[in-house]
Amino acid sequence: MAEVVNLAVTGMTCMGCAGSVKTALEEVDGVETAEVTIDPGKAVVTTGADVSRAILISAVMASGYGIEGETSSDSGFNWGDGAVWKQSAHNTKWCLIGCSIGDFGTIAAFQFIFTDSGWSTMSIMILAIINGLLTSIALETAILSKQMGLFEGFKVAIGMSFISMVTMESAMNITDYLMTGGAMLAWWGIPIMLFVGFITPWPYNYWRLKKFGQACH
Repeated sequence: MAEVVNLAVTGMTCMGCAGSVKTALEEVDGVETAEVTIDPGKAVVTTGADVSRAILISAVMASGYGIEGETSSDSGFNWGDGAVWKQSAHNTKWCLIGCSIGDFGTIAAFQFIFTDSGWSTMSIMILAIINGLLTSIALETAILSKQMGLFEGFKVAIGMSFISMVTMESAMNITDYLMTGGAMLAWWGIPIMLFVGFITPWPYNYWRLKKFGQACH
């Protein structure tokens, strides 16, 4: 006889997160269907009679997310969870895309259009960081609004980890300054800036997702 199991999933902030949880659950032997939503964070799983709730919980946690009222079966925090590294890399990637749009766009505007603005390097970089945060939030809002509406999507996006985004933005702009001596883009420097912007907050995003079941994006 088929059974329906409801799980309150934590840490999901976008459709990609829901897709990861859905895939993890559907890969469990005996699972017939899995429907996952992010607002509220919930998974409704239809299973065969021999599939335990504990197995489903383990599958969700292994994919890098949490279950309300449950703790990880691991003996404390560790840095060796490949599934969480993969999920946190995916989260960091989307954050990087959003931040780079505003950051690089601002620097390019002052480099090629407003060349006589009189703004100092520090002022341009601060504005680039602010615009990068705004475009990251805007991108996440656009993604989330397809599932939960514009207002709810914005509320989730604004609640993302600013520590991760500010660290990413700061790392990219410091790298830019060290390479070029100012706020400017060079074709050879952009891949380096993106790499540093990705790698700097990635461990923090892993820690936040592993310890608290919260994504950065």
